[in-house]
Amino acid sequence: MTLHAAEVRPGSSIRWVELPGSAPTRVYLHGLGSSSAHYYAEVATCDALRGRRSLLLDLLGHGVSDRPEDAGYTLEEHADWVASALRTAEVAGAQIIAHSMGGSIATLLARRHPELVASLVLVDSNLDPAPEVPTPGSAQIARYGETVFLRGGGYAETLERVGPTWASTMRLAGPVALYRSAENLAKFEGREILKELTAPRTYLYPASDGPLLGADALIAAGVRVLAVPDCGHNMMLDNPERFVAEVLAAELAGFADQAAPQAARPGSAPLSTTSF
Repeated sequence: MTLHAAEVRPGSSIRWVELPGSAPTRVYLHGLGSSSAHYYAEVATCDALRGRRSLLLDLLGHGVSDRPEDAGYTLEEHADWVASALRTAEVAGAQIIAHSMGGSIATLLARRHPELVASLVLVDSNLDPAPEVPTPGSAQIARYGETVFLRGGGYAETLERVGPTWASTMRLAGPVALYRSAENLAKFEGREILKELTAPRTYLYPASDGPLLGADALIAAGVRVLAVPDCGHNMMLDNPERFVAEVLAAELAGFADQAAPQAARPGSAPLSTTSF
């Protein structure tokens, strides 16, 4: 397990923990105020997933990556920075496993840099703009406004409100990066982008949330939509065994899809939403 870095804008680098192994590469992307090693270390090193080259990448502004304060931290910028890091790492055709905001960034990565992405596993990622009544997360951070968040106590209040688990990684994010990423995430409209992609796509969500809004349309567009039991938003931590099983199932489905004739690929016929 080694630490690598790539300069993705002048003077600022993305860093990642790399596990050696064979191709195709797995790339793990975390969510807002998180870090990939914290969220993915257990699953990425388990026996079932060991042996493939794996990059546990920290987004710019987060974790062990740099935290420039003059960046806009739009999701498009995040996607382009990730693309730059992957090219430096000589990665192409990767399986992207991405949680929450990382899934939104991965969706844009597949749209803007399709040669880098062989398949997507999106883990309860943001598909729609935040509701008017904010829930804990990006919308609640964005409602402070940047000045209040950075200098009026909003950052400290957020760390206290989210609890010790999320705060432990959120405090490693630059406050400017955290706010601007959240503000841009709260406006993100990713559902139609996800439906239009051609790479194999799997969307995982907690079964405890109830039916996924708009699941039928996603399924009709070729997205595998799967409800994961016994977990919350952080399903790789809450139910790692099932999470690993779904990652492996997504890989097998992706390989089958890529080998199938175009007319038989997902999108030509609806897939089923599955809950276990």
